Amino acid sequence: MNYADLRPDQLQARLAAAPIAYLPLGTLEWHGPHLPLGTDCLIPAALFARLAKEVGGVILPPLIVGPDRVRGDGLIGMDFCTNGDGSRYADAQLPGSAYWVPDDLFAALLLQVLKNLNRAGFRIVVAHGHGPSTNCLVRHQAQWEAETGLTLLHAWGGGDSALGIMTDHAAHNETSLMLAAHPELVALENLPETEWPRGVGGRHPREATAEAGEAAYQFQTERLATLLRQELARVPGS
Repeated sequence: MNYADLRPDQLQARLAAAPIAYLPLGTLEWHGPHLPLGTDCLIPAALFARLAKEVGGVILPPLIVGPDRVRGDGLIGMDFCTNGDGSRYADAQLPGSAYWVPDDLFAALLLQVLKNLNRAGFRIVVAHGHGPSTNCLVRHQAQWEAETGLTLLHAWGGGDSALGIMTDHAAHNETSLMLAAHPELVALENLPETEWPRGVGGRHPREATAEAGEAAYQFQTERLATLLRQELARVPGS
């Protein structure tokens, strides 16, 4: 299922069956003291593995650069923000965040990736991950579909944030998704006992469960599989 693992004949066979590319919009970014820096890569990849088994398609390596808020002093994203409980923490570079590129550079890079995927024979691309990266896709979706001829999808939707994919930052949703997909990488014991964990936005991660993460994966897999089958039926020659 992974693009990098496939020989040309294997890629062509998967394209013939389902010309779908899955692109994790990842980062290497602080996700609290309890989650790995690659959380934005790992969660969409776990969802895409389920979709590829269900519907077919090919999973690309994560795109680990992305846009975000930036200040003149070099701080980005969660370096300056409020916690999920509304408290304010001191502005400072958080360990491990190494992903930022300007909005226009990211948009140009993502568009070129999409053009290359079209050239390779894909007709549908599902891209999801880091919030600002996914937002870039959403903003340009209609324009890029017209420009590339691809159908573009993402994994936001369904109306219930508890059943969404990456609807917070390192809080209940993302932590639950990681507990379901990669429990060995989660260290809830690293969360502070009395204060809100720094750089965590949303419902408290201590309330996260693998069961909640599994429910979100199942719901979104079923929802997106239905959409993908509908789009495949529109692909010429399908």
